[in-house]
Amino acid sequence: MRNIIHLTGHTGKDAEVKTFDNGGKIATFSLATTEKWKTKDGEKKERTDWHNIVVGQPSLVDICEKYVKKGMLVEVDGSVRYRDYEKDGQKHYFTEIHADRVHFHRVAQAQPAVRPTPQPVTEPEQLDDLPF
Repeated sequence: MRNIIHLTGHTGKDAEVKTFDNGGKIATFSLATTEKWKTKDGEKKERTDWHNIVVGQPSLVDICEKYVKKGMLVEVDGSVRYRDYEKDGQKHYFTEIHADRVHFHRVAQAQPAVRPTPQPVTEPEQLDDLPF
């Protein structure tokens, strides 16, 4: 059996990369997923959940370090992992999504407008052949 999760949402911060003494590194970032619905009364509701994303594959860490910026729309495939630690006698529980794949979406508003350069008409006699 496998623990599989697929999330689509917006990043809450730029990816942070941590490097370890042995040369290994991980990238982390937060991801917000939002669910919207209407109640029976027609009232609009919304709930946002925040997820802690951890990337450990070296090539994917490098890509996330370079490209994951706050507010991006991304898809993450991976698995859910739970861990806990104790600090000052208090037990803390943590949930992480360990990513196997991160897919970046292009948002139309974020793309610069690219317009084709108008080409000059070099042979005016071709205009006489137009049917209107």
